[in-house]
Amino acid sequence: MSSLAAEPIITLDEVSRVYDLGKVQVPALNDVTLNVANGEFLAIVGPSGSGKSTMMNILGCLDRPTSGRYVLDGQPVDELDDDGLALVRSRSIGFVFQSYNLLPRTSALENVATPLMYQGVGRKERLRRAQSALERLGLGDRLHHIPSELSGGQQQRVGIARALVTEPALILADEPTGNLDSHSGAEVLELFGDLHALGRTIVLITHDGAVAAAADRAVHLRDGQIQEAVRE
Repeated sequence: MSSLAAEPIITLDEVSRVYDLGKVQVPALNDVTLNVANGEFLAIVGPSGSGKSTMMNILGCLDRPTSGRYVLDGQPVDELDDDGLALVRSRSIGFVFQSYNLLPRTSALENVATPLMYQGVGRKERLRRAQSALERLGLGDRLHHIPSELSGGQQQRVGIARALVTEPALILADEPTGNLDSHSGAEVLELFGDLHALGRTIVLITHDGAVAAAADRAVHLRDGQIQEAVRE
């Protein structure tokens, strides 16, 4: 089968999410249809209130659509129970967060090794794989530093190493440069570009069009609906 005919890694088919607040229902996503190819670098762009957070939660299997269908790496997500969703999150998705979400009193090495613990990987192998991931990202001399001993850019690289250590099908990055200065932000985007060149699938969620320009393709979210961006 040619790569053009290959199944997309993400398929959203008329996905909607409505929040029931008792007397009022608030639509956050409205009939969103989207395919992401295996190995693609996609940016989802939108202002506050556009539905970006809801989109991230659904793509990350942290929330379920009210209606529609989501297929991730061949698995229909709507068929999974809560334990199944947790398994998909731990094995198929690497998360990168704006606020890094590192364990504050834990070394970079142990932070990166933590997701492997939930997969039942033995401690020696966890640490070996975590060290390898950190060394690939240029942090071989920071293995035993805790987050407060690292710059913002270094903390985000630890976060990216943690996302990569499980060899996930998808890297889901939520405003990954939002807490960084422009130089560190540019370094992180360059790193995503390098990972994409190695064949990684990356979905980057951002409010910033300049950040989105690092991706292959961008789509805009407005009032819970998605539009392809037009590149000049």
